[in-house]
Amino acid sequence: VVNPTNHSYFNLAGHNSGTILNQEMEIYSDGFLLTDENLIPTGEIADVTGTPMDFRKKKLVGKDIHADYLPLKIAGGYDHNYVFANDGKLKKVAMLYSPETGIGMEVYTDLCGLQVYSGNFLVGEHGKDGAIYEKNTGICFETQFYPNSCKEPKFPSSILPAGKVFRSRTIYKFVVEDVL
Repeated sequence: VVNPTNHSYFNLAGHNSGTILNQEMEIYSDGFLLTDENLIPTGEIADVTGTPMDFRKKKLVGKDIHADYLPLKIAGGYDHNYVFANDGKLKKVAMLYSPETGIGMEVYTDLCGLQVYSGNFLVGEHGKDGAIYEKNTGICFETQFYPNSCKEPKFPSSILPAGKVFRSRTIYKFVVEDVL
């Protein structure tokens, strides 16, 4: 089973600038994985249409994060895998933008899943320059196969046969606008 990812946190207003709730996000996906109470995918893909999970048009990360919506309540915010075509083609899957700094970040991948984690379980984590990171002070964009792919026959396979080589690309592209 091969499903590498990364867990880098991003806050485009700066590492010690507070939460990411006022940053704008887009995710170019029509569906996300439903999870059980332990955040393990159930095998079901839910449509984002009409839900707080819909980021196909730019909106603030914090706009719906506290909505009365079971998937958000279970995770304490966003901690969900968005689904994309399993075609191996590099594509833009997400964007984050800080209106405060004018810094934007585009996420590209050739993988079929993107776990978006809004730092729901950060509690007093010590960072650089004496910063203390609390809930929602960073957000992760983790490109990967769907979590639990190895146990869900309907999911794209994360099994790498003996002798085969796994290659994948993820790009975080930063852009800066003049906010003055």
